[in-house]
Amino acid sequence: MSKVFEVLKRLDDAKVHYFIGRYRPDTIDITATVVGERVEISVFDDDHVEISRFFGNEDVLDEAVLDKILNGDK
Repeated sequence: MSKVFEVLKRLDDAKVHYFIGRYRPDTIDITATVVGERVEISVFDDDHVEISRFFGNEDVLDEAVLDKILNGDK
């Protein structure tokens, strides 16, 4: 089984929601979401895997936050 399918099976077995994308010619990228965290998984054409984790909270904010994000405000 290829590494990308191994990763997908692990996410499926854990019932983790994810999206699959392709942003570089040598990777398949998987973005998974769990409570309070986003995980970006890159599976490379040589089958090595790199993972980035982003932590946050689940606050619900109003639309004004979008303006701040798009304007580069913190």
